[in-house]
Amino acid sequence: MLVLTVLVTTSTASFALGYLAGGEGRRGSVSAREEPPLTALAEPLATPESVTASKSGTKYYPAGCAGADRISPANKVQFASAAAAISAGYTLAANCK
Repeated sequence: MLVLTVLVTTSTASFALGYLAGGEGRRGSVSAREEPPLTALAEPLATPESVTASKSGTKYYPAGCAGADRISPANKVQFASAAAAISAGYTLAANCK
């Protein structure tokens, strides 16, 4: 009986620690990042300084970066500049420098 109790306790503790440690990368996890302002949605698309981001993501993509092409049109958010995207809580995508 003692062995079973130790096994169940250890398994439960291991699962809980793994769940807590992997919390940042899970889909649907709560984020402290605020939603981009609605004014960002109305900014022009054609400016060379403009950057693209996803409503549900944390990265922004400069004009011409292939990563922006993978974002669904319904989820795209346009910013007039990288500074505007950064102030909304986004960071530069690693594959677009």
